[in-house]
Parts: sequence; structure tokens; C-alpha cells
Amino acid sequence: MTDSNDPKVANGGTHRGPNPGAVAAVFTLLFLASLVPVTLLVGESHFPSPLQPPDEVVAYFRGDVGARLRACAFLQFSAAIPLGILSATMVSRLRFHGTSAAGPSIAWFGGLMASAAMALSALFQWSLAQPGIADDAALARGLHFMIFAIGGPGYTVPLGLLLAGICVPALVMRLLPRWLAVSGLVLGAIGELSALSLLVPGALFLIPLTRFPGFVWLIVAGFKLPRARS
Repeated sequence: MTDSNDPKVANGGTHRGPNPGAVAAVFTLLFLASLVPVTLLVGESHFPSPLQPPDEVVAYFRGDVGARLRACAFLQFSAAIPLGILSATMVSRLRFHGTSAAGPSIAWFGGLMASAAMALSALFQWSLAQPGIADDAALARGLHFMIFAIGGPGYTVPLGLLLAGICVPALVMRLLPRWLAVSGLVLGAIGELSALSLLVPGALFLIPLTRFPGFVWLIVAGFKLPRARS
């Protein structure tokens, strides 16, 4: 005799929620679209690196880039929403498959922090894009550093926690292919190491090395993580 309160019976053995692969694709498309207005594709200059001379940084923000910066900020703020939904969905699906380890909680913490960091970085960028803000060179440089710190290692370090928190239980329970779970753990480790960019300028490459492969990983893992119980 079956129990009508058993989740397997109530849900038919299938996880209810959005497809995490599709949500990850929306997140990726929004973020990549946000880069277009601040690259050489639409202008003669690109969003400055924190390693560039201060005069170049201030001159960029004093130029005719306000509308492009605001468009970038809008799209990145929008991308933060599906990232949060993706994190919640992946964690819910792991728990649906019966994992009681700390991995899903770590993934939820990392995903929530990464989503919040992306949104906050976008809001700082929107503020810097307002008329007259860049007239104060010290204020412009301070906001620029905040955008980098929060949207750089402030995003990639918790993203590493999200990836690792998904991969460990998925590897143990064989919910993802081994190669995919192991590659996610490697990306998670690189994400944690990206914190070194706050101390060592030469470690800046760890940020895009986590961010862009992370897009692909989240999409593939989102489609691969089983929806139904085996």
C-alpha cells in the first residue's frame, strides 16, 4: 500500500520546477548581451580595467558613454535574477534526489551571494553612469573599484561555491557524468583562487577563467541533472 503523502507518489517521481538548463541559458545570454555596449563592438573604447592609469579610467567615464553604461547595468542586473532562480532550482533538484549532505546548502549560499554581487555591481555601475558623477575623479575611481571588486572576485568566489556545492553530491550520487562533475570542481577551485586578484594583480585572469567556462558548465549541468528519480 502506498502513502499519498510520499513525494514520489505526489510528484510522480518527477521534480517540479523550471528547467535549470534553460534558466542558465537565459542568464548567460543576458550577461553576454550586457558586454556588447561596453566593448569595441559599439565604440572606440571599452570598459576600463582597474590596472589602467587613473587618468584613462576617469577620461572614459567622462566621455559620452552614459547610455551604454546604463544599458550594460540594466542587463547585468536583469541577469542576476535568473542566476538566483537557477541556484534555487538546482538545489531543489539535488534535494529532490535525496541528498542530505551540506553540498546543496553550500551551493544555495554561493548562488545567492553570486546573484547579489552581480546585482550590486550593476547598481554601482548605473550610479557611475549618471551625469556629473565622473566630474569628481576620486568618486569615479572609487565606484570603478567597487564595480570591479564586487562584480569580479565578489562574484566568482561565491560562484565557485555554487559549482562545488552542486558537484560533490552529484558526483557521489552519480547524478551527473563524472567528467562534468570533476570539471565543475576544477572551476569551483579556480573561482576560490580568484580571490587572490585582490592582492596580486597578475591573478586577474582567474576571474574570466571562472566566469565564462562557468556559463557553459551551468547550462550543460542544468540539462544533464536528472528531473526524474531513478
